[in-house]
Amino acid sequence: MTTIIFVRHAQADYKEDDRTRDLSREGKKDRDIVLHTLKARKIDAFLSSPYTRSIETIRPAAEYFEKTIHTDERLRERQVGSHLPEFLEKRWADFSFAEEGGENLFSVQERNIEALYQILDDYENKTVVIGTHGTALSMIINHFKNDFGLDDFLRIVNKMPYIIEMRFAGKELIGMTELACVNK
Repeated sequence: MTTIIFVRHAQADYKEDDRTRDLSREGKKDRDIVLHTLKARKIDAFLSSPYTRSIETIRPAAEYFEKTIHTDERLRERQVGSHLPEFLEKRWADFSFAEEGGENLFSVQERNIEALYQILDDYENKTVVIGTHGTALSMIINHFKNDFGLDDFLRIVNKMPYIIEMRFAGKELIGMTELACVNK
């Protein structure tokens, strides 16, 4: 059995450059919850989206376990075009829809699942922590549980950090457990 622990980033400061957004003061404090949640486990590897907020959320835990955080571009968040509410509903109703300058959900799901399947191959029977994002994580969950939809996404969108464990036999999801979250 391979265990993947997804850690959706803690609260970030908002600024134009999505890739380099750092954690807010509160988000930096909330990293303690990530460390506390992981501390009693045997963690074999830390991987992350290349976005600063994801890396910084798992950094204290990686340092505690004396592990390097490896980044994978495929684990990045969705390229955002517009945050208009009607586009959110359209994206979830049609995974091929993307607003101007945005990335569709099918594309987010495809590249995240490609990365996850490689991780499952590379770290078979290990425990891996992955620093991730709300939309990216939602698309991974949706891949394995296709009834995970907009209402489920909206349930987790303000959970930062949000820590969920997924257990796999090969590439088959055999269990999923929410470990911790902070509602913002």
